[in-house]
Parts: sequence; C-alpha cells; structure tokens
Amino acid sequence: MAHVDAGKTTTTERILFYSGATSRIGEVDEGSTVTDWMQQEQERGISITAAATTLGWKGYVVNLIDTPGHVDFTMEVERSLRVLDGAVAVFSAVEGVEPQSETVWRQADRYDVPRLAFINKCDREGAEPERVIAEIKSRLGANPIAIQAPLFAPRASAAGPLVDAARASGATFEGVIDLVTMRARTWDAASFGTKFTDGPIPHSHVPIASRAREIMIEAIAELDDELMSAWVAGRELSGDAIRAALRRVTLSGRGVPTLVGAAFKNQGIHNLLDAVLDYLPSPEDVGQVRGRDPQDPDLGPTSVPTVVRQIGDDQPLAALAFKVQNDGQGGQLTFLRVYAGCLTVGDTVLNATKGHLEHVGRLVRMFANHREDIRTIEAGMIGALLSSASGGASKTPVATGDTLCDPREPILLDPIIVPNPVMGIAIEPETEAEHAKLAFALERLAIEDPSFHVRTDADSGQIVISGMGELHLEIVVDRVLREFGVRARVGNPQVAYRETVTRREEGEHKFVRVVGSSGGSRGEYGHVRLVVEPTDRGGGYVYENRAPATEIPGEHAPAVEAGVTEAVERGVLSGHPMIDLRVQVVGGSYHPVDSNNYAFKVAGSKAFVAAASSASPTMLEPVMSLEVTTPDQYVGDVLGDLHARRGKVAGITARPGVQTLACFVPMASMFGYSTDLRSRTRGRATYSMEFDHYAEVPVQVRDDVMSRRARASI
Repeated sequence: MAHVDAGKTTTTERILFYSGATSRIGEVDEGSTVTDWMQQEQERGISITAAATTLGWKGYVVNLIDTPGHVDFTMEVERSLRVLDGAVAVFSAVEGVEPQSETVWRQADRYDVPRLAFINKCDREGAEPERVIAEIKSRLGANPIAIQAPLFAPRASAAGPLVDAARASGATFEGVIDLVTMRARTWDAASFGTKFTDGPIPHSHVPIASRAREIMIEAIAELDDELMSAWVAGRELSGDAIRAALRRVTLSGRGVPTLVGAAFKNQGIHNLLDAVLDYLPSPEDVGQVRGRDPQDPDLGPTSVPTVVRQIGDDQPLAALAFKVQNDGQGGQLTFLRVYAGCLTVGDTVLNATKGHLEHVGRLVRMFANHREDIRTIEAGMIGALLSSASGGASKTPVATGDTLCDPREPILLDPIIVPNPVMGIAIEPETEAEHAKLAFALERLAIEDPSFHVRTDADSGQIVISGMGELHLEIVVDRVLREFGVRARVGNPQVAYRETVTRREEGEHKFVRVVGSSGGSRGEYGHVRLVVEPTDRGGGYVYENRAPATEIPGEHAPAVEAGVTEAVERGVLSGHPMIDLRVQVVGGSYHPVDSNNYAFKVAGSKAFVAAASSASPTMLEPVMSLEVTTPDQYVGDVLGDLHARRGKVAGITARPGVQTLACFVPMASMFGYSTDLRSRTRGRATYSMEFDHYAEVPVQVRDDVMSRRARASI
C-alpha cells in the first residue's frame, strides 16, 4: 500500500521475480507488469484494481495483493486490508509521506493490520530516509523502528544515524546495513539483483551503523518488557532475541519495522521478503475470528460479535467475499479469504448475508489475471469462486462483503466499509437499442465496485453514475465503451451534493384510499408517525423502528422502511440523497382489513418528507483535502488561486526550493484544476487530492444548484 508513484507495483514485480513466481521482471513504464493487467492500467502506468497473487518464500506460502495508490481507487485498498493479516507500506525516499500514504495508513489502523515500512527509491537524488522516518512518526502517529541503514558510497558527512549521504552530490546507493546482524549487503547489478554479497560493514560506516543499532534496540526495548529486562541487565542481545522482540512489537501494533531499498535497481527486496516472514503475522498468529449470529432477532450494525471461529482447517467454514470481478466470459470471480474451515469444490455453503445456499462448482488460485484450478481453499488462504454472474434463477450473486459459511454453524463476519461517492456524471445510450447493453454494463461494474453507484434522476430521467473522482469515472466510462462495447454519451462532471436536517422534528401521515368501483371497492390504510433528527457529521443514515407491533404490525414494518429509505434517497431540497440523520418510526395505526404494504410504504415516505421539510434542511458539499507541492516562486500565485476557489489553507511545509501547501477546498471548485495548476507553474507543481468531509454549502451555492435543477426539470 502506498501513495501513487511510490514504487509499489515495481516492488511487487521484484518480489514475484525473486520468489520464482515469475521468470522475468515487468516494468510499469513498459506496461509489462503482472499485477497491472488491465488495459487501462497499462495505458496509464498506474494500478486501478487490487491484484491478488500467491508466491513462495523459504518454504512458506505468501498471499500478496498489490493495491492502487491513487485516491480514486481507495475502495481497492479498503477491501484488501479487510482480509489481509499484514501490510507493507511503501514510501518514496524523496517525496516521503504523501496524502494517500496517510489515507491508507488510517485504513490499516481501522482494521488493526500490523505493518512494515519500506522506504523505496533510495537511489534517487534527494533521497532522505531519515526524514521519511521522522514523517512516519509525526504525520502517521506511528513508531517506525529502523532495522536497516542505507549504504551510500562515496560516504559524505551524515546528519543522522541513518547516513543520509544521498543528499550530497555524487552519493550512490550501494546496499543496506542490517542493524540486527550488523552485516552489509550489496547487490550485483548485472544479475538483475539475483546475486548479492553479505559482508562486513565498511569501516567508514561502522560508527554511524553502531549508533543506529543502539537507537533500534532502545526503541524496541521501550515497547517490549522482555527485551528491556535483558537490555537493562546488560546481557548480550542475540539476533534471535532482537527479532523475537521485534515480532512481538509488530504483531501488537506498537511498532513498525522499517527497511530501505531501491526496487527499480533491484536492491532490498530479499530483505523485505525475509522481514515479511520474520515480523508480519501468519493466520495462526491471528488465532480466531469473531462474527455475529445471522439468526439473532436483534441483529444490527451495532450488534456485538458473539460467534467465535478458531483459525484451522478442522473448524466450521467462515469465509469473506472481498472482491468480485467479471471473468470476461459471462461468469463471476468472487475473491474469498477463508478464515476457518475449508472451502471445497462440491460443497454447499450458506451465504449468511443474503440468506441463501451457494453451490461451489469451481475454485481457482489467482495470479493477477491468470488462474489455476484447485480443489480446496484452506484456512488462512485466499482464492476465488468461479460462478454464474446471475447467481441462478432464484438468488442474487455473491457480492463484496458477503459471508460464506457452514449452513449448520452460521456466522456473519463484519462487512467491508464502503466510501461514499463524491462526484457524478450523466451517461446515456446513443440509441434506444443500446439502452439494455448500457444497463447491463453498469450493473456489472456496480457489482464489482461498491464505491461506484448508479441511479436514475427522478426529474430528468437521466442515468447518473457516481464515484470517487474524475479518474474513477473516466475508467468506468472507458470500460463501458470498450469492454462492454456500448455506444454512449457522457455529460460534464457533477458534484455529489447531499442534504441533511439541522434540528429534530416529528412527521406523520395517514394514507387512506378507496380502490375500485362502488360495487367492489376496498379500502387501503396505513398510518405512520416518525421522528427525524441530525447526527454528527459522518453519521450516515440511521433507521430505527421503535413502533409497537400493536400499531404497525411486523409484516408491514419493512414496507415503512422502504418508503422512508426511498424518500431519503430523493431528498427534500435539491433531489440529492440525505445523510447524517436518524429516523425513528415511533408509532402509527393499521386497519385489520384495509392495511397493506403499499399503504404503509406511502405513509412512511410522506411522513418522512413532512418531518424533514420542517427540520430546517440544508445542503452539504464534499470538501477535499488538497496538497500542492510547488517551487517557491509560484507559491503566491497558487495560494491566490486556492483562495479564489474557496480554499482554506491548513499548513505550509518548506523543503529546499519547494513548498507544500495543505488545504481544504470544495470539490465544486476543483474541476479543471490540473490544467490551471500546470499553466500557473509551467508544469512544475504537483498535487494530490482526496475526499475529507461534507460541509454545509454557502447560501449562494445552494440557490445556484437548486435553480439549475429547476431549469433542468422544466
């Protein structure tokens, strides 16, 4: 995991090559990497989808997932971290900790994933590993523990214990110093890094390496009582003792072993693979997985996990579907992490999320986009289920976040957190004949990517697709046109505005209607009372049914929820979905003969509209976290432009010759920013941007949006 261009896929290619999983090294610039297999990835030189593969190292099996570094594809990182036991965070020794570095780190924190840090590109001019370590500590709130020092030649005076000699002109990265064994390793460039030499540390580097080792041991001892006792007692600390302590610190999440290297020059990868085995957890270290009972009548998002599965092949099955992919032949590949038990061809398993049985017809082990048929996926492993995309005549296909389990021992694992889209565009088929093809393509892509949404605008009838940013939607549209062969037109990007309420209000609606002629008429009746109130920002939409069954019978409760939810999706001001609110259905009434689901659905919808319209509704807009790095001479111009875009500067960090501006800017002001920034700085500035939060829009912006919508619906 990493910020875009930190060298993540380049590192992955070397891992696959040195482990023997591939016979040649692929390069991102050539479009020849194993894990960037999509046509769009090869054309753009970036990772778009998480690619899973399996490799062996020193007798162990390693499941590896290469994730995208661009913020628009953050869902791929989210789903991967949900099922992995450990992670390697890759940082550029030149750029250091970047915005997406912070995002993926927070995602790993959310799932308590132990991790290593790999400071890449130490061969580049301006590489400063020690500065990067300081940024990992200050910006990520982590405890990086340097277990290697870079070996530079010729040696220049260093500012710190990690020998940051790369700052000096002419310094060349030659290898690494292992601070645990106090040995130096250098690689043979002619062998593409397959040959290396371990030897004594060069005399000129011994004092600094010795000091760096002292710092490493002190850092580990502060986090591990066992090593602290031995250290304080003055006992000789063996390499095994240090590694054991460092493993305990890593598994507990208290520290992050940090390594250095230059993946493009084939340096440091063997050490990184060794560190994966030495310090990151195996499935056995995880020990157990917890979930909820799908048959619990009080099951809900806040239910406490009460069902426990021990990790092991002899346990009842518990597996999580973390990724779905179109196999290109009308079928569906469902990527699974098996936590407990074994999944075997011929099994019938329960989809605890959907509540139906699933037949296991074919299982495969994935090597990026290549696959190998297997009979069984054991506990702790990752594999894929190949099935019909339709899921059969009576059920929907397995989706991201679904739990597959033993029907006799059901369990519902925690789902995967899905980010909300921040941008949308209208898309329409060129001809009526293309409509069905477009609908099919969008449906398949939405199943693959939960952060991609499709809806039909109630007023205009337009199909609106929403995603995480311009690049995300650009890739989706490109796939619709090329992969699915649809002829379609797209509109201009639209901001994914939202609505919310600002105070608590009650709403009520009584739906009464007579249907049919006087001779055979019948009544329809539904009555709903509810309360709407705001939640904290980021609280989403919460629905609670508190109505007594004597007022709204259980068989009609789902209809009420459906009516309310549809109204929430439509909003009450501008047609945008509502968020950060809680709806509590508190009561109502029914008629023993005339009440039906339709009546209660309408009553729920209209009761919500009545309450929300009275609760001082307002519009929200997505606000982006923006980081711009620009040469000193352009800072004033860049700042002035950001202020004109309603931006708020949060901080400025200076490095020799350049400054980095951190700010918050509304998404609505950022269309075309890439071109404008390039023009203002003669192409010398760079920026990265990610969604941060929703904020209330100024009145003028709100009126503008509502006016445009009113004109569009005429």
